Amino acid sequence: MFRRLVRLSENHSFFLFGPRGSGKSTLIRDKYLTQNSFYIDLLQDSFESRYARNPDLLMSDVRSKSKVDWVIIDEVQKVPRLLDLVHKLISEKKIKFILTGSSARKLRRSGANLLAGRAFLYYLYPLTSAELGSKFDLKQVLSWGSLPQIYSYTDANDKAQFLKSYTNTYLKEEIMSEQLVRNVDGFRNFLEVAAQMNAKAINYSKIGREAGVEDKTVQTYYEILQDTLVGFLLPSFHRSVRKAQTMRSKFYFFDLGVVRALENSLDSPPVVGTSGYGVYFESFLINEIYRCNAYSQKDYKLSHYQTSTGQEIDLVLSKGKKTILIEIKSTSRIDPKEVQHFEMISEGFKGAEKFYLSLDPVASKIQGVNCLHWQDFLDSFF
Repeated sequence: MFRRLVRLSENHSFFLFGPRGSGKSTLIRDKYLTQNSFYIDLLQDSFESRYARNPDLLMSDVRSKSKVDWVIIDEVQKVPRLLDLVHKLISEKKIKFILTGSSARKLRRSGANLLAGRAFLYYLYPLTSAELGSKFDLKQVLSWGSLPQIYSYTDANDKAQFLKSYTNTYLKEEIMSEQLVRNVDGFRNFLEVAAQMNAKAINYSKIGREAGVEDKTVQTYYEILQDTLVGFLLPSFHRSVRKAQTMRSKFYFFDLGVVRALENSLDSPPVVGTSGYGVYFESFLINEIYRCNAYSQKDYKLSHYQTSTGQEIDLVLSKGKKTILIEIKSTSRIDPKEVQHFEMISEGFKGAEKFYLSLDPVASKIQGVNCLHWQDFLDSFF
């Protein structure tokens, strides 16, 4: 059992959302499941069919318990109508609920009652380097990702089979079984192309041509991936919100093992020094910062920046008047000329903190840019 960084409430109802396999059920069982807990797993057919036919049974089931510390409903999006009863039990009976889910989309589409602030909202992601502790190995994470289940396997073939099974049974079959998509072949093609475009600016027309679907369909598919927490958009930074909306965003899948399974590259380990390795490393680190930002409740807005001539800054963290610029390189020895180039691109950001993150263990400062090993940055910042 890994110690997770998310800080869950001990005395207030809450939602815990996260992609399937991120460890939600394990965390909740370990932390909250006692003899006075009432646990409902909607992934089990018996529970799902019971409450789908008659959601009102939740009221009588809870009331039949002499003492209930927590009512835990796992994968609540399977029966969204239960949330009306949850709302009533919280308001009238002061019952505490834990509601987990891997798809906020289905809840919103069904017009489900999201409890109007009566439940806190948390997210859980694949394991971070801090959560892995001594088990963290960059090469392994870049190759296989960091879903908790992957650490139960020692054999590479078993890891590959797990990731293939995950992408086939969940990302493809289950998302489609929820009727989130209708064009099965188009969605499968899209997933492969989207994985190949991971960490790159989205070109809807190009992806649509390669996947054999329309541009608008590609946009819908990306929305589905976000709503099922399979990834997130990194918008383009602009001080004008209106102009930022017209610029191209990047998309980052939530786990590199899943990316590599979707792009059919599990049998080709990342090679240090190649451009592919650099893309994987960038994706890894941006995911790390994304997760740590959520867990620490720093509430920074994440974006990327591109000049009119196509030069880029990998990550911009902004909150109020504070701006942090981050350049990410997979090199083990920084090049001062590249740092100076980063400084030149960032000249328009007055008063911004600037970080050049790499695999170089030696910290330095070059023309106002803080050059750090990526792990030192995470340790000091979060």
